[in-house]
Amino acid sequence: CQINRDLRIERTATGELLIMPPTGSETGGSNFELSGQLFNWTKQDGTGRGFDSSTGFILPNGATVSPDISWVKLERWNALSKYSRTKFAPIAPDFVVELRSPSDTLKDLQDKMQQYMDNGVRLGWLIDRKRRRVYIYRPGVAVQQLDNPETVSGDPELPGFVLKLEEIW
Repeated sequence: CQINRDLRIERTATGELLIMPPTGSETGGSNFELSGQLFNWTKQDGTGRGFDSSTGFILPNGATVSPDISWVKLERWNALSKYSRTKFAPIAPDFVVELRSPSDTLKDLQDKMQQYMDNGVRLGWLIDRKRRRVYIYRPGVAVQQLDNPETVSGDPELPGFVLKLEEIW
């Protein structure tokens, strides 16, 4: 995965490679907006580190994933060795966002979100721009579906972070 930096490549827990095309311009613009909103909150809050879609993480099950947006609590990030932080970090983010692009199937993204939950992610948002839906994932509870919300809150996992969806849709 690290050798082919221009491609978005993930590896499943069973070693299968998943090669994903670059996103289209509209999806990329929405992803940029998402990143900007999380960046602003992260800088103001100061309790974690944010990452974009070019970042790879190795989950406890061995899968290598690159969420569209992710965030890790600072104490967990700082507990990793400096060497681990320069590679695909062997850590499940605390928070992930997957933004559905036209080439993504909803089922594949739902499976990916469940994998995140099964591997220690505390909060996940699957944003389906086409249907204007947000699916909220937390471990051990049923998925919550929001239809055409104006905002979505990260509380209590990301206290005070509210994503405004106007620019995302």
